[in-house]
Amino acid sequence: MTEPLLSLKNVTSGYAKDIDVLVDVNLEVFAGQVTGLIGLNGAGKSTLIKTICGFLKPKIGEVFYRGKSLNAIQAHELIDYGISCIPQESSLFPFLSVQDNLLLPVRSRKSMQGWQQRYEEVLELFPILKLKRNQAAGELSGGQQKQLEFAKVWILQPQLCLVDEPSIGLSPKIAEEIFIWLEKFTQNGMGVLLIDHNVRRVVQMSQFLYVLSLGKISASGPQSQFTGDLHEQVKEWLGINF
Repeated sequence: MTEPLLSLKNVTSGYAKDIDVLVDVNLEVFAGQVTGLIGLNGAGKSTLIKTICGFLKPKIGEVFYRGKSLNAIQAHELIDYGISCIPQESSLFPFLSVQDNLLLPVRSRKSMQGWQQRYEEVLELFPILKLKRNQAAGELSGGQQKQLEFAKVWILQPQLCLVDEPSIGLSPKIAEEIFIWLEKFTQNGMGVLLIDHNVRRVVQMSQFLYVLSLGKISASGPQSQFTGDLHEQVKEWLGINF
């Protein structure tokens, strides 16, 4: 059986000593696949991303990447392990140009192969970034900034990408382009953990899904278990009807 890229084993995590946001979470993400995480606001989805990235340390349990524990790894070191994150909030440097934002992650990694070619690729794949490459990133529209976030990941070519609410605040057309880019990521062998409020689209894209409710994994399974009628309890948690 293929080993997961990412696995959480009995992870409990939170912001205060006596308050746990995540409780005994087990989750796996595999290379070349989208793994979806769905749940209501406040369920703990963003806390899970912060725990994987090292901004929060598990109180109990471990986060493993390619079989090695990440518990002692600092957040800024993840990029050297082949892990990228597209957060819900912007990670761009608004006063730097589009070009500088694209190249900043690779300039300190001179051994990274092929980044020059991928830089040229993103300028062709995202024509608006090519047109505005000398413009400050903070002057871009919300949709253009999100394209820049995805272009940064394409240049880095990580093995694992954590994506938190990529379509929030975007027009339906731009949001659909973002989801197409996630498919490109997995076609290139990348493993993706996807969180998005568009539950229907997350289910459509994901090979395996987890439902997070009040900090606990309340349901999980392959896509086939989520495309028909969901368990009534899961429907109630999500507040939707498929």
